[in-house]
Order: sequence, then C-alpha cells, then structure tokens
Amino acid sequence: MADDATIERPQAYYDDIKERFAEARDLRLGYRPEGTSQYISDFSGALAKYASDPHAEPAPDRAPIEDEVEVLFIGGGFSALLTAARLRERGFKSIRIVERGADVGGTWYWNRYPGAACDVPSYDYLPLLDEMGYVPSRLYAKGPEIYAHCQAIAKRYDLYELAVFRTTVVKTTWDPKAQRWLVETDRGDRMTAQFVICANGTLSKPKLSKIAGMERFAGHSFHSSRWDYAYTGRELENLSDKVVGIIGTGASAVQAIPRLGKAAKALYVFQRTPSGIDIRGDRPTDPEWAARLEPGWQQSRRMKHIRGRPEDLARKAELDVLSREEKIRRQENANIDHMMRIHQRIDEIVRDKATADALKPWYMFMCKRPCFDDDYLPTYNLPNVTLVDTKGKGITEIAPEGPVFEDRTYPLDLLIYATGFEVQKTGIYNEIRGRDGREINEVYADGIRTLFGVHTHGFPNLFIMGGYQASFQFNLTFMLQTQGDHIAECLKLARDRGAAEIDVTPETEEWWVQEVIAHRGKTSRNADCTPGYYNFEGEFNRRQDGNYNGGFYQYFQHMQAIREDLASHFLFG
Repeated sequence: MADDATIERPQAYYDDIKERFAEARDLRLGYRPEGTSQYISDFSGALAKYASDPHAEPAPDRAPIEDEVEVLFIGGGFSALLTAARLRERGFKSIRIVERGADVGGTWYWNRYPGAACDVPSYDYLPLLDEMGYVPSRLYAKGPEIYAHCQAIAKRYDLYELAVFRTTVVKTTWDPKAQRWLVETDRGDRMTAQFVICANGTLSKPKLSKIAGMERFAGHSFHSSRWDYAYTGRELENLSDKVVGIIGTGASAVQAIPRLGKAAKALYVFQRTPSGIDIRGDRPTDPEWAARLEPGWQQSRRMKHIRGRPEDLARKAELDVLSREEKIRRQENANIDHMMRIHQRIDEIVRDKATADALKPWYMFMCKRPCFDDDYLPTYNLPNVTLVDTKGKGITEIAPEGPVFEDRTYPLDLLIYATGFEVQKTGIYNEIRGRDGREINEVYADGIRTLFGVHTHGFPNLFIMGGYQASFQFNLTFMLQTQGDHIAECLKLARDRGAAEIDVTPETEEWWVQEVIAHRGKTSRNADCTPGYYNFEGEFNRRQDGNYNGGFYQYFQHMQAIREDLASHFLFG
C-alpha cells in the first residue's frame, strides 16, 4: 500500500469528505429516525429462540435459594472475575456469582461463532495474566482460549463454589433495617447480600432489528451470539450445500463472514453500514519473548500504553498551544486521512469496483467500532459470496423464503442475525431500588448521577461496572480492572471500619457529574457521527449521560486520588 500520509492536501479536500460523512449520516437517520427503539432485545413467542442457550441443556428444576452472602455479583464475565479475584486477595470469602449462562465467561461464553477472537492484543486484553502465570498463545487470542482463561480464573479463585448459573436477577432491593440487599431471581430465589456488584456487561443482551416477517421465515435462523453448531457443523461442514444469509456487518459478522464464505454453497451478506476494516496482523506468541517476561509485565505494559508513547506526548504538547478551532481541524483531518487509508486498502484488495465502493465506510474513525481482519475483504472476491448493499436502509422485510430488498427476495436455507447487542447506559438489567425506595432509573431520569460510573448516592453497597460516566477505553478490560481494584478497596475500607454500609457523599457525586459535563460537548462529534451504538443510533444525550471524555489516564488518576482518602468521600453506617 502506498504511503501518502505526508502528502499535503488543501482544506477543501477534507471539507468535501466531511460533507460526504454528513450525507451518509443523514441518509441513515432518515431511514431510522427512531434511534435505539428500532431494535428489540426482549424476545417472546416465535422470537424467544434467539435468546435461548445452545451451549447447555435446559436448566433442571431446583429449590429456590434463600441465604446470605457477603458479596454478590450479577453476571459472570470478566468484570465479576477480575473484581472477585481482588476481593479474594483482600480476604473476602463469601462471594457469589449469579449468571444467566451455564458457566462463567460472559461474552466469551455466549459468543462462540466461528472466528471469534479479541481485537485488542491479548497480552493487554486478557486480565490477571500475571496472577495466573499465563501468556496467551497468540497476539489476538481466539474465543475458546479466552473462555478457558475465564474458567481458569474462576477455579483459581474458588468462584464456582457459591456460583448460581442459568439464573437471571430480576430485582435488587435495599433493606435499610437489615442494611442488606435482597436479590430476587427468575428461579424464585431470595438471596441476601451485604454488597452487590452489577457486572452484567454493557453488551450482553442480543438484539434484533425490527424487521417485518421475521417470524414467517421458513428456513433455519439464529443470532450470531447463539451459534447453532448442531445445524452448521463444528467446522461448518454442513453448509456445503446450503445458501446462507447474514444480516449485519459489525464486529461479530466481520469475523464470521470469511469462514461462512469458505464453507457455504452461497453466502449473501446484507449490509446497512460498512465497518472500517484495518490490518490485523495476527501471529503466534514468540516463546523467547514470553520466557523473558518478568513479574508485573502486564500492568507495566498497560500503564505504558495509557501514559502514551514519547512521540504521542510530543504531539500533544504541539497541539496544546493551538487554538481550539485549529486543534479540532487538525484532529479531524488526521482522522479523515486514516479513513481514506482504509478506503485505499479496500480498493487494493476487492476486485469488483462496485463491491469495493459499497464496502467503504463514510464516517469518522471511532464513530463505529473499528474492526481488524485480514480475511474479511478478500472474502468478497470469492465467486459464491455476494454483498447486498442496502445503502443505509437495511433489510425491512423477510418473506418465508428469505430477506427482501428492492422487490427482490433472496431465498435462503439459513439466516444469521449478526445484529449485535443492546447497549444500556447504566449497565443495569434489573429493577434496583435504593434507600428511599426509588428505582435507580427514576433517580437518573434527570441525568445520570454517579462517582466514576460506579457509585450512586442513595444506593449503599451497590457498585456498577461498565456503566456510563466511566471512561471509554477500547481495551475495556483495563478499564474494568481499574474499577475492580477501586471496588475492592471500598469494600475493604468498609470492613476495616466495621461499617455495614458505604455510600458516596452527595458532594463527591456532584463533583464527578460536573467533571463528566466539563469534558463532554466540547465538539459536535457525537451528533456528527453516523448512527451506531456509540451514539445510541443518533439519539440526543444530555451532557452527563455518557462516558467521561477526559481521557483514560486522567480517569485512572482521579480514581487513585480518591482512593488515597476514601474516608473523606464516602458515608458509613
């Protein structure tokens, strides 16, 4: 690929591309002005199968649980595992995970589609590598290895002993007299816990686009996070005589499509908005490099990353002396250069010009989740693979034979919905009532109020992981580890003080709300972006109803500063 990063271009060049970005955004908003309500995530009737667990037999009947534990996690993914590990290190013994899947792992339990792998280097992404004495086998570990790592953490820290699987928490209520949380589930359980940690994950409930006729499709179908290997075969060998369609071209689809293209008799990819596909460059871990690693290597590597490379810091110093307008202009132009490089790569790989043009993303980098794959683009050169570009409209009808677009029906044997997951602003998926009996979303009705996205005043002993007002970090597990370390220190402080409850002060909560507001809305980037889950499909958001945009390193430092004097920022009872 030619390197044209040093070519100087007139500002008109960038302005024209920004206009193309705006046109693409407006086109998609015009088709789907309803924002997040264009999706459904609570499935019933004929759609219930899209949420069922293909990895385990139906849950056997059991007696409801009525007992008390010290710490209860809602969810069993990385958030729960890495925080529970920190609690074990601090001497907490009674720890329960309540998980709707049949095992720990969270997204890595559910997402077992072919090609599933992390898209952050696994040496940074997989948590607790130092503690587990483990080095991933590849730069980008595959799904089965990551799932096995989750299971290994749970075994190492004795988290299976009290875990409750195939169970969904539906209600969490604070009892002010007992100073405990009552946790109720869909299995009739009434569990009591001193501390509750919401570790559901912000991308945990599969969603479907509202498409007329989904229930009438006569072929086989499933959601990508509920992959049906009984139908496809473990190596997709059963698809050799099947016509397959997949709706969606996001992160899951980008990894699955190359494998489907190689296996299926014919593959139709139904695209509404293309993903930005960059170079992956995966490779096995160098055993000599792994042998040289010293204790603490992962934390050192992560900290080096968030502090920034020397050249990044020099670049930041250069930008700091510029006017706000010039700073924004330069950042936008650099962003456009990056996206045009992605366009150039598409032209170099995809032979059919119309297909190549349809695969080009017209939006700023990070408006949608970036994807990294070296097999995705070449797949469109295969004779059995067809891209059906809906030009921002999406599929709006499914006939019994298959999807319909522009009066053409595409008959399919198998239809896969790679339509992603519901994004919750709060990271909460059950009814939570605090000290005054109000449900937490009622408290948030006039704007989210937290400290670090973790604590909300009036909800003592409740900790939320991965919710809004936390920092955005593409390597999500590092942000979650930061929150987990903080939560463990808060619980230790409450225990050391002999306190039954710990609650953030209103003053500290208000300080953080104002910090979030101060670092949001500085540009129109959120509104300028094409609709996607990063901006809630183009919906308006109050300035405090989003991520902390002051940078992850500053978030990390704020959290450390608070931890140095926790007692001044919390109320104890």
